[in-house]
This record gives sequence, structure tokens and C-alpha cells, in this order.
Amino acid sequence: MRGIKIIFWIVWRIWFYVLMTIPILIMLPFLVASIATESGYPYFFKMARIWARCILFGMGFYYKVDQAQEFESHKSYMIVANHTSMVDIMLMLAVVKNPFVFVGKKELSRIPLFGFFYKRTCILVDRNCSKSKMEVFNSAQQRINRGLSVCIFPEGGVPDDESILLDSFKDGAFRLAIDHQIPIVPITFADNKKRFSYTFFSGSPGIMRVKIHSHITTLGKAAENRKGIREEVHALIYAQLLAFENKK
Repeated sequence: MRGIKIIFWIVWRIWFYVLMTIPILIMLPFLVASIATESGYPYFFKMARIWARCILFGMGFYYKVDQAQEFESHKSYMIVANHTSMVDIMLMLAVVKNPFVFVGKKELSRIPLFGFFYKRTCILVDRNCSKSKMEVFNSAQQRINRGLSVCIFPEGGVPDDESILLDSFKDGAFRLAIDHQIPIVPITFADNKKRFSYTFFSGSPGIMRVKIHSHITTLGKAAENRKGIREEVHALIYAQLLAFENKK
């Protein structure tokens, strides 16, 4: 039985990367055209959402969203969520309709084909370089000024220890939100680690539950409020993860 599972996991993991590639190849001319100018990004974002849903469907994932508050069109938000899986990117694209850009680690730009578009549309950060972190703030400001939202996984990466339910949060997302006085939208992903963690021989098709929490305002907040807001968001997502665990 274990041998059958191993064969399934090998084929399934390879299939994931095939699914990442096929929609990109099909939409390639339109994707390239959409990133040629800044005004084309909303069209790129729509195609990215199609790409994401193709992967989720093809992997046998279906998502159920509980949304406490709707997004307003043409308004910028700081979107934050727990980070446990590569499919966090796809699920975020699937469930959030407002155009946004990811702030993500530079290493993902090395993935063939995917990386070509990733480094041209996302805000890349080298976590070992202080200069890179400052450039993130400048790039984020440009996107927000264009009416886009920004998505950051505030844990700063996926914890190596998969027993950690939720790692501590970095300040970056909350500093940006306060600096630009934009609302923070906390999102909790319940099942991504179980469905498709970074452990190769693991995972299975099935449901992915999502909770989009009420927005947290930053109007009138200043730098000294950053820690309090960060801890509030962390506590909110942590409590929701515990609630999901109890519903298993």
C-alpha cells in the first residue's frame, strides 16, 4: 500500500508542474502583451486567475470560501495570510478578485517559464539584503499609487518545521499598510499544508477551506501602532486555524 502511495505522490507532484506550464504556454502571447505596459497588468491578473484555477482544478482541489466582508473595487488593500504551501499563491489568486501583486522571495524567479512572469509582475525581496527590503517599499508604493493591492505572507516564508501552526509575523506588511493608510485583509488558509505541503511524499486532493476576515482599518494609525496591529492580525489568523482544526 505504501508503494502505491509513493507512486501516486511522484506522478501527482510531476503533474503539478505540468499544470503550471500548460496554461502559460496556451496564453503565452497574451501574457507577454499584458506585461509590456503597466496599464496591462489588470489583464495579466485576470489570466493569472485562470491559470491558478486550472491548477487547483487539475490537482483535484476545490475551495470553500467564507468571506466576512466584500472588497471594494478600485481600492487598495494589504492582503495577508498564513503560508504553508506553494499552492497558497494559486488559492490567493482564485479567491481574491481585486488585482494585487505579490511580495515574494527572489528564489521563485528561477522556476522555468513561471519565473519569467513572476519576476516581471511581482515585487521580489532578497531577505538577506537590507537594500532589497527598502526597494520593496518603493515598489509597493508605486503599485498602490496605481490602485493595486499588495499581498504579503507575513511569516516571511514557510516554516521548516511543519508542526508549527503559525510562525511569528514580520513587520513589513503592517508598516506598508500604515504608511499608505490602506486596510489590512487577513486571510486564513486551513488545509493547504495538508493538501500540498513542501514535503514531497505527502498530500492529497480535497477541500481547501478559506476564511476572509473583516478588514482592519489603518486610518489614523501611526508607526507606534504597528506592533499592536501585527499582533491583532496574528491572533486572528491563529484563532481561526484552531477553529478549523476543531472542525475536522
